[in-house]
Parts: sequence; structure tokens; C-alpha cells
Amino acid sequence: MPTIDLLFSNFSNFMWGTPLLVLLLGGGLFFTFYSRFTPFRFFRHAFLILIGKYDSEDDPGDISHFQALSSALASTVGMGNISGVAIAIHTGGPGAIFWMWLSAILGMSTKFFTCTLSILYRGKDDEGRVMGGPMYFIESGLGKKFKPLAIWFSLAGLFGCLAPFQSNQLTQIIRDEVFKQQGLFAGDAVIGNLLVGFLIALVVASVIFGGIKRIGLVASRMVPVMVSLYMLAGLTILANHFTEIPEMFMFILRDAFTGDAVMGGALGAVIITGIRRAAFSNEAGIGTEAMAHGAAKTKEPVREGLVAMIGPFIDTIIVCSVTAFAILFSGMWQASESNGVTLTTQAFSHELGEIGRYVLMICVIIFSMSTMIGYSYYGSKCTSYLFGSRYKKYYRIFYVFTLIIASLISLDIAINFIDGMYALMAIPTMTATLLLAPRVMKEARRYFGSLEG
Repeated sequence: MPTIDLLFSNFSNFMWGTPLLVLLLGGGLFFTFYSRFTPFRFFRHAFLILIGKYDSEDDPGDISHFQALSSALASTVGMGNISGVAIAIHTGGPGAIFWMWLSAILGMSTKFFTCTLSILYRGKDDEGRVMGGPMYFIESGLGKKFKPLAIWFSLAGLFGCLAPFQSNQLTQIIRDEVFKQQGLFAGDAVIGNLLVGFLIALVVASVIFGGIKRIGLVASRMVPVMVSLYMLAGLTILANHFTEIPEMFMFILRDAFTGDAVMGGALGAVIITGIRRAAFSNEAGIGTEAMAHGAAKTKEPVREGLVAMIGPFIDTIIVCSVTAFAILFSGMWQASESNGVTLTTQAFSHELGEIGRYVLMICVIIFSMSTMIGYSYYGSKCTSYLFGSRYKKYYRIFYVFTLIIASLISLDIAINFIDGMYALMAIPTMTATLLLAPRVMKEARRYFGSLEG
């Protein structure tokens, strides 16, 4: 197992080198200034679109703007917000949170561009269903000669859209908070993990074989509930430390440019950690977000781009920040050697007592299940693009099987595998989006001109 751990660690570290960081951060910076901050200036309009003011049943697509954002958030507002933030602090110190914030702000512009393209260049699968995503806007927007880039994205997506991290962390919290508390499977943890893995697979399978409409319906009901419950617990912790928030904020800023807290001055490691965890959390520039928003019922590409822009704001600026402050205020990031969901659980238990532990467990179950449900749709779209729609059911079977395997592997293998595959997905997504950026702005000028007219 240590050899496998090292293999995936080397793969992830290689993929997340300087070139990819420049592509993601530099690309987000370019989109922000190239659009002249257009997405941010129409933030209010984005919320009007989200609540259905411009919805029409006659528009092409499968799900509403709200369901599209909920499906995307079902994938992004998940274990990346609970475990991912804990990993960021454990690995890169408090300063990593600042780089997560910066990545999210730039990621809002990135999502505006990628998700506008996902509607602007929607394609159809072999069954005639309207589809959107990087593979379609690469081929339709850039032409057939760029199809290898679309195939690259789709092949990476087959594996990058698996959910080993979510299954692994859900298994971990059930093992820690249920099995150990009740003295179950003390002599054979593997059996307990397998049992949890089978239960996870069964629940996920019952939803994902219903397709995107069922996923969108379930997500639109689960996401608001899970975010509200988690935010209530997190904000209670922040309220208890209200006077300390400015000092903690300054502490994060100082550590962001020194890396002293954990990395001993290794600033580059702090930056890389923050950007990696932000990408895992809000998925801006990875391409998965474009597949969810590509299913929205709309004739106006810019509308979906604006709705998508809200995602990183909710996911990273709000939810991840609540997690980060809860962990830092608790002091458990220094007092414990734990990582991932265990560290977050310790923080909530320290601050809220037993109720904090139970609330977090409920949130982890909902967060991770919603993410696993959303990811299956992305992988199915990649399968449909590469091999045809009739093979989607086989991918879903494979997907469900990997959830069981994930319950047995280490956290390091799970996170490094997904990090590496996300990097492979980001390269074609960001490359194509940068090349097609002028067409997004042409469409934006037309749309915003019609509003003013």
C-alpha cells in the first residue's frame, strides 16, 4: 500500500506543477479583466435568473437554472468543504485559506466563461438529447481538428468524475462516530468498511439510474437543506468567537505570504495547497461545472454563465470559510494529528459539544451523498460522448462498484488520484475556454445590450 500511496502522490504533485497553476490562476485573472468584471457587475441579475424570473418551458434543456446550479453545487458543496478545508489547513496551514479565496474569486469569472460556452455550443448525443460540456464546446467551437482535446477531456472525466474521496470520507466518519462508539467491528475494520461501502453504493444507485432529471430533483431539495444546516452550526461557532474574527482574518493573511504556521516558510507549498483545494472544492476551470450547467433549460448562454458564477461564491467564499474559521478557532488544527473529516469533526465537537459531532455527521452524509450522485452524471456524459449512450448504464455500474472499493483505500490515495485527474481535465477545459473567450464576450455584449434596450 505505501508503494501505491507514493505512486499517486507523485502523479498528483507532477500534474499540479507551475504550468497548471499558471493556467488556472492566470486564466481566471485574464477572464476577469478581459470581461471588464462583467460577471460581478451583474450579480443581482444572476440571482433573478436563478429564482426563475426568466424561465420558459419552451427553452431547450432538461432542468431549470436553479436545478442546474443545485446539481453543480451538489458536486462542489460537499466533502471538499468539510474534509478538503481540513486537509488544506493540515497540509498548508491557515494561509492556504487565502489562496482558496483568491482562486474562488477568479474562478467566478472562469465559470462564467466555461458555462456560457456550455450553452453556446451545446451538442446532441446519439439519442438526440441536448448535451453541454467541454467536449462539446471544444469540438463545436474550435472545430474537428481539436476533437483530440475533447477526447482527452472525456477520457480524464471517466476517472476524474469518480467519487473515491467522498465514499472514503463518509466511511471514515461512520467508522469513527458510529462503529467505534458502539464497539462494532473492532476486530475486523475491513468488514465494517465493506458494509458501509455496500450501503453507500445501494443508495447512490437508486438515484443515478434515474438520469439527470431525477438527479436535478433530488439535488434541488438536498442542497438548500444541507447548506442551511451546516451554516447554522458553523455560524454558531463564529458567533461564539465574533470578537476574534478580525484577528484570525489577519492571521490567515499573514500566513498566506509567509507559510510559517505549518510549512516552515515554504510559501510555494502553501499557495499550491490552497489552489488545489479550491479547485477540488468549487471545480472552476475543471470542466465538470460546464457539464451540469449545460443541461439547463435556456436559450441564452450568458444567463447560465451568470448563474454558474454564483457557485464558487457560495461554495468557497461562504461555506469553506465557515469550515476554516471553525477549525482555526477550535485550535484542533494544532492540537491534533488528525486530517480530513476527522479533524473537522474534532473541531465541531470541541466548539459545540456532542451536538456538534452529530450535526456534522448528518451534514457529511448529505454532502457526500449529494456529491456522489452529481459526479455520476458527469462520468455518464463523458461515456456517452466517447462510446455512445447505450454504454452509460455500464459506466454507472462501474461507478457504483468504485464506491465500494473507495471505502477500503487510504485518504491519501483517494485525494491524490482525484487531484491528478482534475488536473488532466483542467488542461483541455482551460485551453479551449481561453481560445473561445472572444466569442463569449461577443455573446455577452449582445445579451447585455438587449437588457439595456
